[in-house]
Amino acid sequence: MTKTTALIFGHNKYSHEIVRNVKDKYSNIRLFSLDENNKTENLPELEYFDLSDKWTEIQKSVDIKNSMAFCVLEDTAENIFLTISLRSNFKDLTIIAISSNKESANKLLMAGANKVIPLTETTSDIITNMLEKPISHKVLHDILYEESNLKIAQVQIGEESEFKDEQLTSIDWTRYNGIVVLSVMHEDMKSEFIYSSKAKHHIIKPGDVLIVVGFEKDIQNFENKIRSRRYVNWSHWSW
Repeated sequence: MTKTTALIFGHNKYSHEIVRNVKDKYSNIRLFSLDENNKTENLPELEYFDLSDKWTEIQKSVDIKNSMAFCVLEDTAENIFLTISLRSNFKDLTIIAISSNKESANKLLMAGANKVIPLTETTSDIITNMLEKPISHKVLHDILYEESNLKIAQVQIGEESEFKDEQLTSIDWTRYNGIVVLSVMHEDMKSEFIYSSKAKHHIIKPGDVLIVVGFEKDIQNFENKIRSRRYVNWSHWSW
């Protein structure tokens, strides 16, 4: 059955990505922010809430059983509190939440989330499908799940990116300290190693996604330098 309403809590890159991916799957999308000063462009009108809300208005206007809430507040404690509050008021609501690590994921599940999405999950699926050698699996497992500061991220090429219309082989990757670029993912979700014979001749287009490994600070610097941003495929979670 098609969900009737998507309740999206948070005004950030994750919530914006959700709106873009699920706008055709729900009859109604409601976007909530904790900050009354937030502005929105090309997005649903913002509604404001605070973490002490009793959700009376939502209870009156939303078919809870056939709707889904996305808890994507960037502050972990606030996201957990929000999840607890929604679950205590709506036992039949499907709740999807994001987490930055395994500890917060466990807390969100205990708080009542039906599903918790680590921000590396989509990327890990892509990488795992690409790599076959056991040693590669071990390295990636250690990055994703063990005590490591390294992260895997998906960086989507934007219209303003300096990589736009560049051939992969023409890029000097050594300019980007601390970053290892593994592959490029096209709009059809097919991935290729950047050093494969086919990928070498690929012309980068807006919407292409680079799979990179690095420390968080280096990944952020990489995003800023190439004027692109991290990507999460939220359409997979619009049950």
